[in-house]
Amino acid sequence: MAEGTQHTDEIDPVLVIIPTYNERENLPPLVGRLHTVLPQVHVLVVDDGSPDGTGEVADKLANEDDRVHVLHRTEKAGLGAAYIAGFRWALERGYATVVEMDADGSHAPEDLPRLLDALSDADLVIGSRYVPGGALVNWPPHRQLLSRAANLYSRLALGVPVSDITAGFRAYRRRVLERLPLGGIASQGYCFQIDLTWRTADEGFRILEVPITFTEREVGQSKMSGSIIGEALVKVAQWGLKRRADQVRAWRERARA
Repeated sequence: MAEGTQHTDEIDPVLVIIPTYNERENLPPLVGRLHTVLPQVHVLVVDDGSPDGTGEVADKLANEDDRVHVLHRTEKAGLGAAYIAGFRWALERGYATVVEMDADGSHAPEDLPRLLDALSDADLVIGSRYVPGGALVNWPPHRQLLSRAANLYSRLALGVPVSDITAGFRAYRRRVLERLPLGGIASQGYCFQIDLTWRTADEGFRILEVPITFTEREVGQSKMSGSIIGEALVKVAQWGLKRRADQVRAWRERARA
């Protein structure tokens, strides 16, 4: 575990889940960097039937290293479904901490020790681009604008004080995933991260953000699409309205008491 980490008995063992779809060139160097920084963490590659052979590359890594595992899925069902499958796999095998990490290299493994360190005071730690010390590298202005607008919109709609609620680099304690209704979560992309964040906050768990450097991918294509953005806009509005209705109902009940 990272030097200086406290209460390692509470956060070990650690599993890093890496969903993949057409990431054969990015996967081996990412796993190599991860194990250079944190040799004892395990990796679960969740591949959605990549036609470029990513699954075969993952199998080769797993055959050569017992810290690497592979979960093959037969269809491209989306980021959220891949993570839910990975969460269940992790819970069944007794992992104490579960990490989300992108396969494209945008999340630096060198930042992961600080996320794990912060778990000594939190239940969910988010690697944030938008807190002091966070940075974006090689991201085009329109993507930055979209990301910042999505975070502001979600924060205002849901009342969750998280600066980077759409961030996909995060570490969960086991107890959070055990509490969340994984079977009822069907969100994807941006929306999946927002969904899990507000549910985690709503359950009363402590959330911390630590700064990371987010670097735009150099190989392959982004999975972001208009449909993912549209889904986020609609669902966040629905969740926000429900939250406000619940607050009004609770206020009325207190007033009648």
